[in-house]
Amino acid sequence: MKNRPLSAFDDLGEHAPREECGVFGVFAPGEEVAKLTYYGLYALQHRGQEAAGIAVGDGDNVVVYKDLGLVSQVFDEGALEALRGNLAIGHTRYSTAGGACWENAQPMFRVAPDGTDVALGHNGNLVNYLELLQEATEKGLVDPATHPSDSDIMCALLADGISEEVSLVDAALNLLPRITGAYCLTFTDGHKLYAARDPHGVRPLSIGRLERGWVVASETAALDIVGASFVREVEPGEFISIDDSGIRSHQFAPTRHKGCVFEYVYLARPDSVIRGQSVNDTRVGIGAALAQEHPVDGDLVIPVPESGTPAAVGYSYGSGIPFAQGLVKNAYVGRTFIQPTQTIRQLGIRLKLNPLKQVLAGKRLVVVDDSIVRGNTQRALIRMLREAGAAEVHVRIASPPVKWPCFYGIDFASPGELIANGTGARSLEEAVDVICTAIGADSLGFVSIDHMVEASKQKREDLCCACFDGVYPLGMPAGNPNTALVEDMQRNLKKVTTT
Repeated sequence: MKNRPLSAFDDLGEHAPREECGVFGVFAPGEEVAKLTYYGLYALQHRGQEAAGIAVGDGDNVVVYKDLGLVSQVFDEGALEALRGNLAIGHTRYSTAGGACWENAQPMFRVAPDGTDVALGHNGNLVNYLELLQEATEKGLVDPATHPSDSDIMCALLADGISEEVSLVDAALNLLPRITGAYCLTFTDGHKLYAARDPHGVRPLSIGRLERGWVVASETAALDIVGASFVREVEPGEFISIDDSGIRSHQFAPTRHKGCVFEYVYLARPDSVIRGQSVNDTRVGIGAALAQEHPVDGDLVIPVPESGTPAAVGYSYGSGIPFAQGLVKNAYVGRTFIQPTQTIRQLGIRLKLNPLKQVLAGKRLVVVDDSIVRGNTQRALIRMLREAGAAEVHVRIASPPVKWPCFYGIDFASPGELIANGTGARSLEEAVDVICTAIGADSLGFVSIDHMVEASKQKREDLCCACFDGVYPLGMPAGNPNTALVEDMQRNLKKVTTT
């Protein structure tokens, strides 16, 4: 049993917003499907770093190999060589429903009443978890005392629906319309590869073509790494099956686009494409918009690597201020299971970022980052930059203030921990001033929701912006402690706006 890899930001009481999972699937008889899946998961490592797993089907059986840790720590050459088959699904995980333990690592595995093996991987988070938990409990499929994950419950219900009279396809078409929330699924019975996307398309899921097979993946970057050409996205509300005859599509619910805008802002890799729009281009566009919304006299624009880099490039374009790499990132911090000592822990952000003093000394800096969560990271970063000799530090954020929790698959801090909710301000301008003082910046600016959406080249009505505006298109889960907090926040906001 392994612990979650530590980040330097954890020692500051802060981590970046975290995507909850990445899914991958490949149908390619004659190919080394386990190794293809391994490389696909490598491309999706940013979407989950607590656990990784691969399930391989050979037409008769499904074998699952999974463990806690990074993809490179879970698998070695021997493990991959042992996973032989015609198809595979893979998963990288952060925990939401269910804790960080081996039992909750994915793919999940169940055996249907007729003996069919079923393995399933899930990216997202369900709103009607308690309803599905009750159904699975009443059928004797799960023990609620073990706090099963929503993914395990879906796998259990899917397998239970299969019989000699009911195929896996029919079982899926019966189950999927009854699930509410965000979900991208890859699953298999060892014979075919299956994938499904929730009717709102909250999380991305794409289809790629290999010379001798097919791939599905959370991001197009994972298609690229295995040499698959992009075909199309799995449509919201679509369920597909893949075998030797190709792809068969089933539309189990009407399409209602509500893609997560935070995928464009932070979560997805910049080299991915979502709904035809380059994620990198979106982030550069947000940076250019930031320069117009919040101009400042400065000598250098520097990014907080790596997620702030495209927006910093855009800010430089939009402002005419030269771009520079002023911070060097240690890519290997946060990739170890060794617990830091108290002395090392006190170094905080210095474990991850180191300033280039020769570049920064005496300069008025425009520092571009993707978001502010609790503010601890920015506070430590600004202190470090001033110690490196910066004359001024102006912070520009490539997203609006994060004020609301996500119920659809992103691990933010709770609402009370978000710095944007702790200012006591009655207006955005007041809140920005308070946050600016708290982190020690000379000035602070956030991009507006409208400019963020405009840069994504999507329509506002086709996006979920709940973490920024508090509007939850899929509803909120019953029994979740954050649901009550959000309802209180919405009532308070209504009181403020009416007075």
